[in-house]
Amino acid sequence: MSAFFKTAIPSWLSIVAALLEALKMIFRYTILYVDDVPSSLDFYERAFGLKRGFMHEGGDYGELITGETKLAFSSRELMRQLDKNPASPEANAPTFEIAFETDDVAAALRRAIDAGATPIQDTRDEPWGQTTSYVADPDGYLIEICSAVQLPG
Repeated sequence: MSAFFKTAIPSWLSIVAALLEALKMIFRYTILYVDDVPSSLDFYERAFGLKRGFMHEGGDYGELITGETKLAFSSRELMRQLDKNPASPEANAPTFEIAFETDDVAAALRRAIDAGATPIQDTRDEPWGQTTSYVADPDGYLIEICSAVQLPG
């Protein structure tokens, strides 16, 4: 191999690697549209033990710390100002759900209900090796409280 290729190929590969890294996507946050951001943050802190990461001084946007991906809240009013028209969630006809995994689903369900969640499904063992329960938050979003899936073997 010529001297040119011995130096050019590693340089070219490092450029390609840098470009691929620059294009890498990460799942940063999910935003729920709510009427009252501070109240929603307070509910999730009490119901699920999450910690507040950020609250905009105007009260129209806030985030909870949930690992690398944040659970965020934006006021419906702010979204309307941004020419969006968010629909209201319906726990009995959801278009999505969020899930919180725990080792003690029954205790987490009780905590969520005590914090103001509406029970949707009591704790039950699923045939795929998981314990699940469901609640609706005060805004009507469907939330699964579940264990890790226990794979056979």
